[in-house]
Amino acid sequence: MINFENNPLIEKKVQFSLNIIEYCELLEQNRKYVIAKQLLRSGTSIGANAFEAQNPYSKKDFINKIKIAAKELEETKYWLYLCKNSKNYPFNDNLELQIIEIGKIIYKILSTSLKNDN
Repeated sequence: MINFENNPLIEKKVQFSLNIIEYCELLEQNRKYVIAKQLLRSGTSIGANAFEAQNPYSKKDFINKIKIAAKELEETKYWLYLCKNSKNYPFNDNLELQIIEIGKIIYKILSTSLKNDN
């Protein structure tokens, strides 16, 4: 079994991905298939790219993976915003708190990596 306990960043992203999967299943139960599919892809991609960045080929590869994770984070925020502000969608406030926290971490890593890359 893979253990994420030694890497809090990955642990948070894995937990967020698991929560997104659960939320998307709820959306599908409510026949909200299009948003569920988009949110599932972008929401789980954040963690996948951050996980992949743990074994980069180079510093440039690491930065690229983190940039992709940041782009997926922004797309996920968009889909969550739509769900939160739509009358006919259930919403989980915890997902919003998690995505904000993950965003702070990702952008800090990106900022530090770009600064140290010069």
